Order: sequence, then structure tokens, then C-alpha cells
Amino acid sequence: MSDQPRNLVFEQRTANGLHPVRHAPERALMVGVEAGRPVWSLDDSLAELAQLASTAGVDVIGEVTQKLDTPNPATLVGKGKLEEIRKLKETEGYDLLLFDEELSPRQQRNIEEALNVKTLDRTGLILDIFARHARTREGRLQVELAQLEYRLPRLTRLWTHLSRQTGGTGGAGVGLRGPGETQLEVDRRRARERIARLKDELKQVHEQRELYRQKRRQAGTPVVALVGYTNAGKSTLLNALSDAGVLAADVLFATLDPTTRQVALPDGREILLTDTVGFIQRLPTMLVAAFRATLEEIAEADLLVHVLDITHPNAAEQAHTVEEVLKELGLGDKPRIVALNKIDKLIGHERENGPGATPAGADNIGDRLIEEMGIPADYVPVSAQAGIGLDRLLARIEDELNHNLLTVTVRIPYSQGDLVAQFHRKGTVLAESYEETGTLIEGRLPRRLQPLFADYIV
Repeated sequence: MSDQPRNLVFEQRTANGLHPVRHAPERALMVGVEAGRPVWSLDDSLAELAQLASTAGVDVIGEVTQKLDTPNPATLVGKGKLEEIRKLKETEGYDLLLFDEELSPRQQRNIEEALNVKTLDRTGLILDIFARHARTREGRLQVELAQLEYRLPRLTRLWTHLSRQTGGTGGAGVGLRGPGETQLEVDRRRARERIARLKDELKQVHEQRELYRQKRRQAGTPVVALVGYTNAGKSTLLNALSDAGVLAADVLFATLDPTTRQVALPDGREILLTDTVGFIQRLPTMLVAAFRATLEEIAEADLLVHVLDITHPNAAEQAHTVEEVLKELGLGDKPRIVALNKIDKLIGHERENGPGATPAGADNIGDRLIEEMGIPADYVPVSAQAGIGLDRLLARIEDELNHNLLTVTVRIPYSQGDLVAQFHRKGTVLAESYEETGTLIEGRLPRRLQPLFADYIV
């Protein structure tokens, strides 16, 4: 199911310095259970699991599936299927089991004890990828918190001994005699203490972000957030519109930390465009909780741009997943635009012009696709990679933001010249004249800025 295994390179310190040491990737067998999937088929979900495994540096050697009316509460799969998986270990030599479903701590422990092989579910795999890709302090804190909350109820599978710490009689010392703690109890206590510290640190991060958002609200600059399924091209689009220089790779969850850049609209106004963490089906709940501060960037946005990879075979399922996650976050009614990305692949643009080339009359390509494919008017076909349809997208963003503007007439005293400058910078000036008592401006302002001008509205 995969290409040749890729050796993982680590560095080992010796007397002569650091030297690369190659380790073969883990060989994984995927296990999927079909027990009523309303949106994603089992085959499609396993294909995505294989892509997740590849992102984590794991070599998938095969898959096993089972259709069940009721999953086994002890091992998820039935006894016969578990025996089949055990025999495959002897013949195929895998050293990792990857379950597409989320396993309970009990199921994970029972499977590992029965097969004597490391077992990981979809949630654990996603957490591992997040840990690999977290770059900032905030990102690392969020990932570590999610990992600890996931692993805490599973600590029992990590220890095969129950050695007591201190305890006993004799020379243990005052206050240290007695049965002591098991190693497992020590680990659980330390994990809970670490979770508490992480939550405190993330609370500080949240407060800092909130201060930043308050200043941003006072400035009145519209905020537009890019949302979408992982690997839909959000970072590439941000780079294309702003020269942000964000890592854009053809892997799942290449970027986790939000990046915000200023972008000019066709009328000259500036917006703040924010790239956010990608979504995925069955996004782990502990990740949603841990990334609260990051996801609040979406909640604070005036407008969402849903970036959808129109060429993906599961584009419809991915779009449904994004909409469901937004609903779970309470953002189902947030204004949005859908950007159908990677249209260059639909028309063989790269084959005809080479990667990154922009043909003459590129805007006509979007027009043709709208007509030929029956794309709704509120969808914008673009190619972030080839630079097609970006002007059309910025114009649509401008139109949507204008719907959120209030038409006002204000008379601003000459002593408040900064407010005049802010009206020009953040709003749209339709008419301006100079009177004896101040500057008279007729125009449109973002609703959030109205309180700043309330005393001067005519």
C-alpha cells in the first residue's frame, strides 16, 4: 500500500561528535471497522489513515477490515478477526497496529496484551503528528496538554511492574514507612500535576491573545480567517495573497500555529488574513479543547474563507466535515465564502504551462469552470499555487465585508484628526467636506468601529 520504506535519520553522539544513525520506519497494519459510517466510506477513511501514517513516518504494509453491527467492547473487533491479525504478525512482521476507530483504554490494553504488539488508534496518530509539527511555544503547550489527557487513562498499558516507591519499614525515614506508591500511581500523579501546570500556562496564553484581540477590535481592521480540511491549501493561499512565507507542504497538518498577515483589498482597505489549523474527520476532542486559544481566532473573524480542494476525491465529505466542526464550535452561522482551490489541476494547467505558471487570460478559466461545472455564485474557483482567481477572491471578500458596514455621516472636530485618518483607513469614504467646526464625512464603517464615532454622528 505504500512506497519503499523510508529510513528515519537520527543523530547519535559519540566521542568524535554527532553522527547520523538510520532507523527503519515502523511497519504498520491498519485495522478498520465498518459499523455505520454516514459520510465517509471505510475505504476512504482507511486511505486517509494511510496518509496520516505516512506523515508520521510509518510504513503501512496492509489492512484488515471487519463489518460489525456491534463493536466488541473488549477488543473492538471479534475474536476471529483478532486471531487473523495475530497470524498476520507472524507472516508479515508488522510491529504496529493502527486502528481507524478511537479505542477505549480498556480495548487498547486488551489488544496489546493479546497480540503483544504496540497499538495506536487514529486519535493517538494525529496527536503524534501534531507533536512533530508544533513549532511555537503555544503550539507545543497545546499538543502536550492534549497528549497527556489522552494518555492519562492509558498509563496502565505502559507498565508491566508494580514496584513500590520507598515504603516498607527499616531505614525508610519518618513519614516514609508503609506501603508507598506504585510506579503507576506516581506516573498518574505526575501527569495530573503537569496537566494542571499546562492549563495555567495556556490560560496566560489565552489572556495574552485576548489583549491582542481587544487592541485589534479597537483598531477596527476586519479579520478574515482561512478554514478548511487539512492539506486543502490554506497556507499556500495565505502565501499567495500576502507573501507570508508560511510552510506549505503536501502533507497533513503541515502547519499548526496561526499566522496573520495584512492584505490589501481592491479598494485599498487592509484586512488581517489568518491561517488556522486544518480540520479532519473525527478531530480529537482533546485537541479541540487544547487548541481553544487558536480556534478563537476563527470565532473572532468577521468573515471565514472555507478553502476546499475541489480536486480531492472526497471533496464533498471534507466540506461536510468542515461544516460540522464549525457547528460544533458554535460558528455555523458565521459569514463565509467558499474558495474552490487547485482548479489548475482540473484543466491540466500545470501540464500545459509548468508548475507555478500563470497563463494569459487566467481569470477566464474561473469563468469557464463556473459555467461548465454549474458552480454556485457564492463559490470562488481559485488556484493558490498558480495564482488563478485571486483578484476575484479579494473582490468577493471586499463585497462580503461591505455587507457588514454601516452607512453614516459624521462631523469630526479638527482636534480629532486621528479619527479622520482611521475613517479613511478602516472605512469607505463616499464624500468629505471641511466645515467651520470640523470635517464632515459621509461613508461606511465597520459595525465594531461605530462606538468610536458615536459622539460625532450627524
